[in-house]
Amino acid sequence: MVTRRTFLTVSALGVSAAAAPSLVNAPAARAATQPLTASTLNLALVNNTGSDTVYAYVTGLAIDNNNALCLLESDGATVYYPSSPSATLSPLGADCAIALNASGAAARTVTIPHLAAARVWFSIGSPLTFLLNPGPALVQPSVSNPSDPNINLAWDFCELTYNDSQLYANISAVDFACLPIGLTLINASGAQQNVSGLPTGGVDQVCSGLQQQAASDGQGWDKLIVTSNGHNLRALSPYNGMVMDSSLFQGYFEPYVSQAWQHYSSTSLTVDTQNSAGNVTGTVTGNLLTFNGAGSFAAPSTSDIFSCATGPFNTAGMNQTMLAIVPRLAAAFNRTTLLIDSNQPDGENPATYYTNSPTNHYARIVHATETNGLGYAFPYDDVTPIGGANQSGAVSDSNPTLLTITVSSPH
Repeated sequence: MVTRRTFLTVSALGVSAAAAPSLVNAPAARAATQPLTASTLNLALVNNTGSDTVYAYVTGLAIDNNNALCLLESDGATVYYPSSPSATLSPLGADCAIALNASGAAARTVTIPHLAAARVWFSIGSPLTFLLNPGPALVQPSVSNPSDPNINLAWDFCELTYNDSQLYANISAVDFACLPIGLTLINASGAQQNVSGLPTGGVDQVCSGLQQQAASDGQGWDKLIVTSNGHNLRALSPYNGMVMDSSLFQGYFEPYVSQAWQHYSSTSLTVDTQNSAGNVTGTVTGNLLTFNGAGSFAAPSTSDIFSCATGPFNTAGMNQTMLAIVPRLAAAFNRTTLLIDSNQPDGENPATYYTNSPTNHYARIVHATETNGLGYAFPYDDVTPIGGANQSGAVSDSNPTLLTITVSSPH
């Protein structure tokens, strides 16, 4: 079963579902078998930003405490369980800003319990502001809310799930690219996995690529760049860019969608669900891409494709087969491979991703900038051909002993 993790972001302007990696290959929130992992895990947080003022935050759902919302306190060990406040936008009841050691110094070690839907956040120069709404619901920093108190700060995060069966962690530029974050996972046998992500100065490289693409095709890729004090602060994803400026990318993917719908009105599209449903085939009839016995998809809009979560990609009420088709179809649109490959995703070759027009140039540029091209750049970037290379920048192990997370300078 494919599961798409969505973090609920609450802001002063309202509540919105923030795009997040799909975690097609991530573990379930809790394994049903005998626990394999220890009840806690150490995280080594390394500051390579060039600034001696860097803060970390750990948020998530405590698996061993009925998935209760929790944060680590500033000592990096005490688990804080917020109570439900009586009013929206209430302050946290504990100091959860974990000060990292000076740049280039030894790692700051923190300890986490089993967590689901967890994030490790970093900010340079100033602490982040987290607030609470009744529930309790955590009001997380937002890059698409101009009123957010963190809007002018340099901050970013990586994601992880640590449950009874394994640790799964990934870096992400699904919503935006800002701070370079790298992961190193060591298990009990000493084996090591690394995902380096963006290099130092990577955000400047991404922004330069967006400017070049805007000059090339006349689209608003450069409008995704957010600056502060004369420096590139972050690069927004196309979807978040459209949230901020609804005039961006109007009609961008629609001609391609029309070509695909015309093509598959006379040709079958085969999707490997990579689950018990196996291969399913669909054709376009009556302007719907219909997979017999499973369901149908209306033609997606540009916003639907960039979000991977709206219109025909809204997974509410879908059966298991349709839930498996959505990420593979959405990935084919973002990578613009749907017209060159009628077998998704098994006929895919990463060398052809983003080479056809139009395409998700933000994802292309992020991957081109990342070390080894690895890291989530859109929500279903972990869709992988059988035997192929996963592009999502994840590490996982059933017997982890230490996860080192390194944050570096964006410039």
